[in-house]
Amino acid sequence: MWNGLTPDRFPEVIVRVAAERDIPQVLDRAREEGLRVSVRSGGHNWSGSQLRDGALLLDLSRLQHCAIDAGSSTATVGPGVTGSTFAAQLSRHGLAFPTGHCPTVALGGYLLSGGLGWNSRELGPACQYVEEIEAVTADGSTVTCSETENADLFWAARGAGPGFFAVVTRFRLRLLPHPGSIMTASFTFALNEAEQVGEWALRAARDSPPSVETNLVLTASGPARGSSGPGPRLRIESSAFAATPEAAGEALAPLAGCPFAERALDLQPAQPTAFRSLYEGAGSTWPPEHRYAVDTLWSTETYETQLARSARLIARSPSEHSLVLIPVEPVAPDPDGLRDMAFSALGESYVAPFAVWADPAADETNTRWLREGMDELDPHGTGSHYIAETDLEAGASRARRSFAPADWERLRQVRARWDPSGLFQDYLTP
Repeated sequence: MWNGLTPDRFPEVIVRVAAERDIPQVLDRAREEGLRVSVRSGGHNWSGSQLRDGALLLDLSRLQHCAIDAGSSTATVGPGVTGSTFAAQLSRHGLAFPTGHCPTVALGGYLLSGGLGWNSRELGPACQYVEEIEAVTADGSTVTCSETENADLFWAARGAGPGFFAVVTRFRLRLLPHPGSIMTASFTFALNEAEQVGEWALRAARDSPPSVETNLVLTASGPARGSSGPGPRLRIESSAFAATPEAAGEALAPLAGCPFAERALDLQPAQPTAFRSLYEGAGSTWPPEHRYAVDTLWSTETYETQLARSARLIARSPSEHSLVLIPVEPVAPDPDGLRDMAFSALGESYVAPFAVWADPAADETNTRWLREGMDELDPHGTGSHYIAETDLEAGASRARRSFAPADWERLRQVRARWDPSGLFQDYLTP
């Protein structure tokens, strides 16, 4: 697993396939031995959904084929290709794709879960750009799925996440022009400034064009220029994706005019950057050698309410590495319900707390901080979750509450059709 916090669960067999043609044989073996099958592409799932006791773990990490057709702006990729690798190859052709924020996330699990990636406020979820998949089903058949062929399985593949009930071996993706300019800007303030400064930042972010991605990051600690030492922080990070540097700078204008700039502990004015640099920054935020417990919340509460709750939560974090991420409008709205996919955004605001620590002796303390904090962020228990990053071990309803009720029922029906014997593992529960 990528997460240093490895669950105490152990597969009976692990099979790392060398090619797609191996997969039907692997599924045959699982059926013969009475083993249920779980699937991993890169092992980045925070809850470790891929690790199940007594199961056959099918490892797709070697399926890293990537064919880019610049003429049609499409690509066919394997599930083991990582986001940073794919972005680097696309940039050589002047193309782009809304890959995940963390560089080591493999496309398989990312796309199956919906995919909230770079510039998704403008572009929408990454799975929206999946045009076709090739998958091996529970009976060992290889099928092609699209909006016109095996449409129900294709619908589920765009958002079902770790409960998907087939093995996707290829994704055909629609690509986008590479931004002519990417510019970033950031401000860092002491946590006691969070309410006043944060409310300004939220207004400015919502006033920015959709091509601006803004995150409010509340950190348990962090040195800053001119400060007396480490302490809780509010960091405002904005990235603009535009055709020209002038357009990117103009898009960042609502955030550039920060009226509290003189109180900032650190200020990085708008400057050109590249996808490579974005990935380097994200990689340093989530170092792979640490232990993580993570959850997500779509809520009907306002961003301002969740910002105040998050500030109180981070102020008492037991680990200096923990953070609360508040992406402002993290996915393009779909008011007309045009997306025919299992993924959907289920609230007015979105927040994601990350418990991050290094000492195994602190596992219980940090996990408790996360779960008690989630109760405070969702005091009425009415919120929903993002299936890719929710804490599936926190409650049996976590998976169900990651989908609209009608979509959950449809997922159950599609699973019953394509995997009637339950060969593939269902969603992880406590």
